[in-house]
Amino acid sequence: MGDRFRPAVMEDLPLHLVLEILTSGRLSAVDLACLELTSRTFRGNHGLFSKEFWSFVDFAAFRLCELHPIYASLHLTAQKEVLNRCNGNWKRLLRFLQSVEQSSDVIETSAGNMQIRSGRYHTLLIKDSVVYSCGSSLCGVLGHGPETTQCVAFTRISFPTSSQVVQVSASHNHAAFVTQSGEVFTCGDNSSFCCGHRDTNRPIFRPRLVEALKGIPCKQVAVGLSFTVFLSREGHVYTCGTSAHGQLGHGDTLDRPTPKILESLERLGSVVHIAAGPSYALAVSNDGTLFSFGSGTNFCLGHGEQHNELQPRAVQLFRRKGIHLIRASAGDEHVVALDSCGHVYTWGKGYCGALGHGDETDRTTPELLSSLQGSLAVQVCASKRKTFVLVDDGSLYGFGWMGFGSLGFPDRGVSDKIVKPRVLDCLRNRHISQVSTGLYHSVVVTNQGLMFGFGDNERAQLGHDSLRGCLKPTEIFVQEVNGTNLVPETVHSSGSSF
Repeated sequence: MGDRFRPAVMEDLPLHLVLEILTSGRLSAVDLACLELTSRTFRGNHGLFSKEFWSFVDFAAFRLCELHPIYASLHLTAQKEVLNRCNGNWKRLLRFLQSVEQSSDVIETSAGNMQIRSGRYHTLLIKDSVVYSCGSSLCGVLGHGPETTQCVAFTRISFPTSSQVVQVSASHNHAAFVTQSGEVFTCGDNSSFCCGHRDTNRPIFRPRLVEALKGIPCKQVAVGLSFTVFLSREGHVYTCGTSAHGQLGHGDTLDRPTPKILESLERLGSVVHIAAGPSYALAVSNDGTLFSFGSGTNFCLGHGEQHNELQPRAVQLFRRKGIHLIRASAGDEHVVALDSCGHVYTWGKGYCGALGHGDETDRTTPELLSSLQGSLAVQVCASKRKTFVLVDDGSLYGFGWMGFGSLGFPDRGVSDKIVKPRVLDCLRNRHISQVSTGLYHSVVVTNQGLMFGFGDNERAQLGHDSLRGCLKPTEIFVQEVNGTNLVPETVHSSGSSF
């Protein structure tokens, strides 16, 4: 009789059902590792699959890697190479793939789904599909209306309709938001048509739907100085705004008031990732090709010359070497890119050591960052003369110009140069899941959903009004009040929390 009321345990489930649960796609690599430690059901082969997989979890990780869009797009040699980089460990490979995907999307933390994006003097935060902003509201970039000039705490942005936001992009004076349904909203200065609306008479102070993209669901948006790039779920690229340097990619220098499809890229295949610099843009295709277009100043296009490109042009160095690119970040004067094996490449202006090669020499074409070859990078982030590289164990490396402390090294002066990648020791005990950097400030999010900010805070772009500048990564504790604001409770140096 007692057995009738015995709680069901994992061991009672049929093995094929256990395998189906593990490969459903709802579990992370960390989840799988934890399950492997908690129950003998997940350990051992049970004779259900090849002996090269020593456990249920190992086989499930393999199956999830096979289904992952990044891994599935690689040719066989590249698949073997990245697995070898992960020491033949399918769980580590899955963690790498999932971390790369989340770094340009929302990240899953123990405090909810989050994304952080730093603009010039402001910061945007997604927390569980709701968007908050803080800092300077130049031209309405914070999205709170004409009466708001600054927000000293993260303040919730209201949208015209009930919208669940899944991706944001921040620039100097305009911002863009992608919703779960694929709609795109923009706000800020539209004098150059960069918001995708024909009305240029005054700034757009609250998020407005980009009507021209109705019926074209998008998955990513990237904002430049006076233009915007949109990526549809079907892998098509659209651009609008100013095109004085060819940054819209349509083969001319004509401005576009509303998003127009990039026909040349449409013929070359599906695009999986986009990035925008001040006056140039980058697009990564499904086959790992990196395309660049716009201003060639500072060699940011990667072609070995400073000519403007009016249409997308493939960066040939990667093609010649058979390197499959998966992500790229467009800085003000340089570019940093990530390949399918977790290697990092930089090129452009080397001033202040922003390229990480131990000097200040410009690189006219991409060059492997050899000092990080032993690490598996999952995110790259470039801004004004500085670069961050996040690796798969949650460590964060920074290099370039300290810029008011925005590199996060409290033992260095506010104008020092870090010419080689250096780990942020004061965050070593935190597992960093995402990093974003603006002009003089930077923000990171940990896997526990904690936020740390460092650098200039003169305009409250770090989400608090306690310190004018933060030389050391500083944790900002926030709480939601009346469903409207994320108001700082206290601010602590990261060093005091360990």
